[in-house]
Amino acid sequence: MTTYHSELADTFSVAVKTNYLAEQSDSDKKQYVFSYTISITNQGPESAQLMARRWVITDAEGQQSVVEGEGVVGKQPTINPGETYTYTSGSVFNTPVGTMHGHYQMFDKDKQSFWVEIPVFRLALPNILN
Repeated sequence: MTTYHSELADTFSVAVKTNYLAEQSDSDKKQYVFSYTISITNQGPESAQLMARRWVITDAEGQQSVVEGEGVVGKQPTINPGETYTYTSGSVFNTPVGTMHGHYQMFDKDKQSFWVEIPVFRLALPNILN
């Protein structure tokens, strides 16, 4: 299946909220746990199904990892015009600060694949950055 840039990609917006999970973290073991809640809004005229995701995860020391997989949190939701799909997931870092970005692979009604960008966002201990 061919992936192409679609005008539909520009009709989806992605918003992110992050949270540090102190109760699950252990700074002595260099384990910093964060949750993130993502809302994907379809502002366009057509439905599309989220089929896969690709994350680039970078810690404060510049170490990167790439995570790819089907759907999000075990689902491959169809997002209809005017709807927002929201889910929460998490990530563990070896440093108290890190970033994530990536994209979602979506399929339009004709089963053509296109990408929706997930803009870079920071995960950080509260008050660690000014």
